[in-house]
Amino acid sequence: MAHTHTERVRFGDLDAMRHLNNVVFLRYFETARIAYIQELLPEHRPADPEGSGFGIIFAECHIAYRSPVQFDEEVAITCKVDEVRRSSFRIAFDMRVGSRLAAEGHGWLVGYDYAAGHSTPLPDALRERLLGEVATG
Repeated sequence: MAHTHTERVRFGDLDAMRHLNNVVFLRYFETARIAYIQELLPEHRPADPEGSGFGIIFAECHIAYRSPVQFDEEVAITCKVDEVRRSSFRIAFDMRVGSRLAAEGHGWLVGYDYAAGHSTPLPDALRERLLGEVATG
């Protein structure tokens, strides 16, 4: 199951060259990624990982910029789980304005024990749910 989130480019999202600032691409991906995880894992609360029963921390991100994005364009960010490991999973994404590819990449999320301050294996039920996403994606 892929998730698509849209953002309208605001004037404040632009850089000195009048196109979408590179940092904002990451912010758009973050917003889409969190919305996707909330849809996929409704019991997970990003602002209260201890209350969710499991923590997830964002560990790595790769973005390949493919074309500039301009003021007031609508950007569609599509996310999907494409790899699952013992303690981590990867979310791939692309960003499009209409059919034009603006950026693509991925981010790794790691199971994390906030109380102990270190990574931890993903809970079995979560891992199985994520593997189901990969199988259907």
